[in-house]
Amino acid sequence: MYAISDSGSYPSEREAVQRLAPQPKNIGETGLNENFLGDLLCKHLHDAGVLDLPRLVERLALTGAVVEEILQFLRKQGRVEVLGQAGGLALRYGLTERGRVAARDAFERSGYLGAAPFPVSAYRSLLKVQTIHHGRITARDMRNAFSGVVLTDGMLDQLGVAMNSGRAIMIYGPAGTGKTYISTRLIRLFAEAIWVPYAIAINESVVEVYDPQVHQSLEDTQQNPLMLDEGIDRRLLCCKRPIVITGGELSMEQLDIRYDPYSRQYQAPLQLKASNGLFIIDDMGRQRVAPAELLNRWIVPMEEKRDFLNLGGGRHCELPFDLVLVFSTNLNPLELADEAFLRRIGYKLHFNYLKPEDYERIWHQECDRLGVVFDPLLLRYVLQGLYEAEGMPLVPCHPRDLLSMALDRQRYLDGSGPLSPRELEWAWHNYFVQLDFLG
Repeated sequence: MYAISDSGSYPSEREAVQRLAPQPKNIGETGLNENFLGDLLCKHLHDAGVLDLPRLVERLALTGAVVEEILQFLRKQGRVEVLGQAGGLALRYGLTERGRVAARDAFERSGYLGAAPFPVSAYRSLLKVQTIHHGRITARDMRNAFSGVVLTDGMLDQLGVAMNSGRAIMIYGPAGTGKTYISTRLIRLFAEAIWVPYAIAINESVVEVYDPQVHQSLEDTQQNPLMLDEGIDRRLLCCKRPIVITGGELSMEQLDIRYDPYSRQYQAPLQLKASNGLFIIDDMGRQRVAPAELLNRWIVPMEEKRDFLNLGGGRHCELPFDLVLVFSTNLNPLELADEAFLRRIGYKLHFNYLKPEDYERIWHQECDRLGVVFDPLLLRYVLQGLYEAEGMPLVPCHPRDLLSMALDRQRYLDGSGPLSPRELEWAWHNYFVQLDFLG
């Protein structure tokens, strides 16, 4: 793993990535052939019109030496010509008529226009080097990551052991018991930098991997000059470990490589974007696809730690399945899968309703966050006069919602000062569905 220190430097472990993916010095070291790179450069010139060497280096994410070698190859073929210098600085390059025809042909085969892709063979090794299953999470790590969160020591230890196991995790229990919140906070256990390719090349197909909505780039921080000085391949972006969360909108199509016939581009599936990170399937059982079909999709990846992706036309690609897979559901797990399948998941963690003392801790935290004076008498009224009186279970999200709604009413009435039982009772009756309307 590659932890970032407070000073912004990287420890020696990152040298494994540097050895695996140094900046290429020539076309051969890119893992791509010259015709492929030539087509990609032509597409960039077709898109921009005229570009100088620094702009081409930036667009292709390759070194100047490699780009110059590609330009020499294209000039010999009569596809690129030199158009002179811009303001006495770098030489400018443009397409010849033959080059424009070649660029249009290249766009017909693939609409990809971006950085040079990283070869899939090297990407397999990169995923293994950056594995999230390093098994180094301790009890102290768990308590630091969940500092300020009301969670029992027993549940913290269950989560920590499950994270170290390398196996999938199922978190289940009633709605509102904090399953999603706790699941998303697990990413705090991994304060490491990883390297993510803009795209990968699977033979002649380019699959985009980097997604700014998933991958938080660290390129704008002080680590970037260090990374370049040490020679990490510029086709890789330094990012935080990713977390992908999907819910009821998840479909089977999102779990395989998707090809857009209009743009002629391939997009990576969700689990590939989550590689070396967390993939949380929330609201399990609420998807449009049958739970059994969705769960069966994960049998091979969970057992063999590898995934087989379909590129269409009978073409498949095998990649390491390196992520923490978390299922979260409000349903009984036995309604989703049989015991044989659930055994494959390994860790099943039950989130239940709160005890009064835990509810009080959350209530106190929310009062501090909202700037409300904590009143133990008001809390006693809520617990006894509302929860006990109506037989309502104690749920972690209730303090936040009830206090916020009581404050909403107070502001509406131009009120101020401590909240009253009347305001909490008003929030209570507006928050919960009232069943007496049937009478």
